[in-house]
Amino acid sequence: MAHMAQNQASRKKGKKVTIENFYGGSTQGKEENEEEIQKKSEHASQNGNYQQALEDLKLELIQKMETWKEKWEKEISSLTDKTTQLEKELKASNRRADKAEKQNQSLTTRIKQLEESEIIKQQESIKQTPKINELEENIKYLTEKVTNLKNRGRRDNLRIIGLPEKPEINNKLDIILQEIIKENCPHVLEQGGKIELERVHRTPSILNPQKTTPRNVIAKFKSFQEKEKILQEAKKRSFRYKGAPIRITHDLAANTLRDHKAWNTIFRKARELGLQPRINYPTKLTIYFQGKVWAFNKIEDFQAFAKKRPELCGKFDIQAQKARET
Repeated sequence: MAHMAQNQASRKKGKKVTIENFYGGSTQGKEENEEEIQKKSEHASQNGNYQQALEDLKLELIQKMETWKEKWEKEISSLTDKTTQLEKELKASNRRADKAEKQNQSLTTRIKQLEESEIIKQQESIKQTPKINELEENIKYLTEKVTNLKNRGRRDNLRIIGLPEKPEINNKLDIILQEIIKENCPHVLEQGGKIELERVHRTPSILNPQKTTPRNVIAKFKSFQEKEKILQEAKKRSFRYKGAPIRITHDLAANTLRDHKAWNTIFRKARELGLQPRINYPTKLTIYFQGKVWAFNKIEDFQAFAKKRPELCGKFDIQAQKARET
């Protein structure tokens, strides 16, 4: 209280108040005041260091935020680019899908049209089947008719197979044929020792140099009876020309010859079994079996006949026989 009173008195007198006069020159008060001032100074120093630390931390955070910001911007930019690329690919994929869908629809339409067209064709085919069958029957009939006419046109002909292909023979085939008849069946010759011929020629007319076998010779006789006599003699014995074997047969149309060849396997087997087979005009097979003569116009008819006879069943299996030969 004394100090305060003194301080107030000093203020009244206009004196400047100082630390020294405040404490009245007391040493103890002065020491206490200096300690307080030092504490305040240390506190102020600590506050200054704290502010600096805050500033450094703030600066560091700002730098890191900028680094993170750049990184995020790069990530965002990369994601944006990827998103744009994916959108482009999706659009392209959609376009391809649309194109494929259109193609699929077009193919579906085309398939439907083809199916409808095929159904129409089948219906037309069913309608045309009777006509086609009739035409096939007519073609078969006409083919047989033409073949028959061809064979009738060749009824006066003989085919000589195996006659050597030499110029001295080809230039005088009519004379060679007379010599063959004299050598093999002279009794057939008419008075005067000659057979009347209309023409004799090789067939085909052009020689194929790649073939080693001689071309056949076709002889047309003026008399059917004379031609038949020679043919019957040729069936009884093997004919020769100057010691070389030759064959004399009917001159038949190509279709008839093919039918003859179809009988060959059955003919050989029937001969092995002693059935005395013969192929008569045009393509009829006859055999002698159980005291009777049997005639067959078709191979199927003969096979059906053989299956019903235990003595012949299984012996004329053409496919199995061909397989064994092969």
